[in-house]
Amino acid sequence: MKINILFAAKDFVKSSLLIEMLSRQGYSVVTVSKAKEALSMLEKSFDILILGQNLADEQGLILLKNLRQKNKNIPVIAMLESPEMVLSHIPANLSGDLILPNGLPKSSSNQITYKLAFFQLGADECLSYNQDLHESFARIRAVIRRIIPVQSDEIIKVNEIELNMSSYTVKISGKEVTVTAKEFDLLYVFLSSPNRVLSRPYLIERVWGYNYFGSPRTVDVHIRRLRSKIGKASKYIHTVPCVGYKFIP
Repeated sequence: MKINILFAAKDFVKSSLLIEMLSRQGYSVVTVSKAKEALSMLEKSFDILILGQNLADEQGLILLKNLRQKNKNIPVIAMLESPEMVLSHIPANLSGDLILPNGLPKSSSNQITYKLAFFQLGADECLSYNQDLHESFARIRAVIRRIIPVQSDEIIKVNEIELNMSSYTVKISGKEVTVTAKEFDLLYVFLSSPNRVLSRPYLIERVWGYNYFGSPRTVDVHIRRLRSKIGKASKYIHTVPCVGYKFIP
């Protein structure tokens, strides 16, 4: 499955190498610079949010608070200028959400690091721009593994269709069928969303990623090939005219 990442930050100069590495490893990365745009995009099918310390129109902390009021489940990774940078002034709309460290002198009573503030508001991980690139990538991968766990022997079975998520193989009535990676991903989406109409744009997003700019008819070509390979099991994949497809077990 293609993992769709939304990266929201003021600019992407410091994170360009990380974005390039994520893309090379098969992740789909979409970038936005404004909080309003990010919240709108997150209503779509993104799997993870990488959130900069600052955006073009507001602080990342405020976006995180607003996001958690709507979506408590999507993983969020904060990108900080420095892990020890102090939030010298707490915005009024965040004052009730942050717990200051104990034992601080009164002159420093409003001091809290950005790292601690992001964690308190619901971030799953905090990285910094000056952190080792490979360590940052490994930490992002670790978060992804937590939300999309794939066990070594994980099997998804619906009727006579059997998917092995570790070996990326398909069996129909116990007989292995050779499929491409995209055909496997399509079949996974169908089995994961029974009795739901799936539009062509949705299937493009889930299988090819948001950065794919080809024709939605690519879906039709791959499904036609998939149907021919799975034989009688293709009866479960129904065409919804002018919309897309529906998997009915």
